[in-house]
Amino acid sequence: MYERASKPERAYANSSPSNLQELSLFSGLFQSEMDHLSQISEVRQANKHSYIYSAGQHSTELYFLHSGCIKIGSYHEDGREVIKRVVHPGEMFGELGLVGERYRKDFAKSFNKPVKYYAIKIEDFKGLMYKNSDLSLSVLQQIGLRLRQIENKLEAMVFQSSRDRIVAFLKETANKRGRQIGYETLIRHSFTHQDIANITGTSRQTVTCVLNNLKKANMIHIDRKNILIRDMESLH
Repeated sequence: MYERASKPERAYANSSPSNLQELSLFSGLFQSEMDHLSQISEVRQANKHSYIYSAGQHSTELYFLHSGCIKIGSYHEDGREVIKRVVHPGEMFGELGLVGERYRKDFAKSFNKPVKYYAIKIEDFKGLMYKNSDLSLSVLQQIGLRLRQIENKLEAMVFQSSRDRIVAFLKETANKRGRQIGYETLIRHSFTHQDIANITGTSRQTVTCVLNNLKKANMIHIDRKNILIRDMESLH
């Protein structure tokens, strides 16, 4: 009888998966399926500010981030960068190839730190999905979640102020990657003010102004590598 792959506990929200088996997406796979997944995946690394893929390339692979941070985005016709999503360790990206994307519409690029990730051929992964209906459902749910996040971001751009969008970004990042220290939440990050502006649809000057005001109000403490949120409940 097959054994299902075990799923180890994580100490903190910002701990990185040590292998594919730790990803929640694969928690329902049989051990034989996990062994096959390991065989069809390839571990890769990329330097900081490096492209994993660019717009126009064939969508032949999907990826799972092991460590570091990746931005998914595009360039406006005037050259401005638009960041549509930030990928954290343990998350899937490049998945639109599973639902019919033939050529990349966006780019995937590392921030200012090296990244490590798993690459799997789309056709190989589809074969695994075909054999495991639970995996297929989980993948569809994740793609659906991505679409809802895009819709929420669009609504925020229409209805929220620049300040509200920047605060919402801080809270979202804290919930995904923050480490709780008493009442405070520590975010280790690699975002520049321009990155945050590109993510929130604001300007670098606006980001700097909002962060300085939050710091003066003692709601956050910030340096080049860390953001400390004093109290998530009072951050507004």
